[in-house]
Amino acid sequence: IILGEPGAGARMDDNAAIRINVGGFKKRLQSDTLSRFPETRLARLLQCQSKESILELCDDYDDTEKEFYFDRNPTLFPYVLNFYNTGRLHVMAELCIFSFSQEIEYWGINEFFIDSCCSSAYHCRKMDQCREDWDDRSEEGSTTSSFDELLEFYNDATKFDKQLLGSARRRIWLMLDNPGYSVASRIISILSILVVLGSIATMCMNSMSEYSLMDSEGQPREDPRFETVEHFGIGWFTLELVARFIVAPDLLHFFEHPLNMIDLVSILPFYLTLLINLVVESSPALANLGRVAQVLRLMRIFRILKLARHSTGLRSLGATLRNSYKEVGLLLLYLAVGVSFFSVIAYTVEKEDSEDLSTIPACWWWATVSMTTVGYGDVVPVSIAGKLTASACILAGILVVVLPITLIFNKFSLFYKRQKQLEIAMRSCDFDEGIKEVPSVNLRNYYAHKVKSLMASLSNMSRSSPSEHSLNESVH
Repeated sequence: IILGEPGAGARMDDNAAIRINVGGFKKRLQSDTLSRFPETRLARLLQCQSKESILELCDDYDDTEKEFYFDRNPTLFPYVLNFYNTGRLHVMAELCIFSFSQEIEYWGINEFFIDSCCSSAYHCRKMDQCREDWDDRSEEGSTTSSFDELLEFYNDATKFDKQLLGSARRRIWLMLDNPGYSVASRIISILSILVVLGSIATMCMNSMSEYSLMDSEGQPREDPRFETVEHFGIGWFTLELVARFIVAPDLLHFFEHPLNMIDLVSILPFYLTLLINLVVESSPALANLGRVAQVLRLMRIFRILKLARHSTGLRSLGATLRNSYKEVGLLLLYLAVGVSFFSVIAYTVEKEDSEDLSTIPACWWWATVSMTTVGYGDVVPVSIAGKLTASACILAGILVVVLPITLIFNKFSLFYKRQKQLEIAMRSCDFDEGIKEVPSVNLRNYYAHKVKSLMASLSNMSRSSPSEHSLNESVH
């Protein structure tokens, strides 16, 4: 290639050779060999009209030696040379797929040119790499979140050092808020679970006619045995909440924790009911408040949520639902679209044959039950067209429900693993002799994930550069 003054143009012979220097690896290439693949980077050099356009495609250009320099890996360039000679790419098993893919993308060579003998293995390895990258990103989020929660736990523990009776209060705090931390905490946890289950059992038995009692006026009244169990449970729950509040490291933010709010909601209906009964007895005109008391009694079922403090699975489920609002919204959107679609079809084909499906709102109930595969059977289509519509509705419902559920399940597995690791780290903390060092955390893995995420981001930026460059060329 012979370059004249900038802007004067270039003169290229068909059999002319150009000199290439790739990271110290020098090679002379014939222009007719390169021109066979005009979309590649080296072939585009043949079309350059000035030194500025050349430097857009290579890293440096020696005007005296007429040599093009590329700051790339010289060990991978022989694969590029073999491509120009044979027209096919081959991938060795020892190569890094990620680096090889970046290299051929830089030289403008499409993956389509990979030979059939290597294509299957190449794409399988690339898919595995993408799957590993996704796992690493998930693991990175788990590690980061667990590390932050552990630091928050450690920060709360350090607050006791500046408080009155800090060491004793910290020991009680760990015993109450960290089930499994010690033998005493395990005993308290088991007793709390038994009280919760007993309270729920008595509430269920109290609704059965076999255990119902009547007073002298024929009105239902509480069984003294159930009432004793209820009062014991309320006393235990109140004692737990008060004890946790007294030894809490930060009283102002105590009720910001979801588990503490659950403890408050579990005992609040009892005291509100007691207050309402006192008001009704003193003011008969407010007898309608008694209905409010009956509603509050049903709120005792929220006590079952207290088991989340003692169950890793329930806490993981709560974290999953809290962080899966997009997937849940997607599930509701799919169901809403499907229900609207199939309800209109069912109304169209069944309005003359079935009284149960004579209106679109009535068809909504049928479509909802069918798409969620519940199938009560209270409303069924009669005509053949209606049955075919029902079959399509059920099959669509299976697909609609399964797809988002898979995403939610993956998040649940992630949060469960993170919660187990967090509990192990918390239980390994020993504060008997004061706090001298941060609990054991694998910082090497933590920062390795951070660095790997940064490198992946930079790689994605470099991948987008050739595409943007091609787009700019096509625009201009």
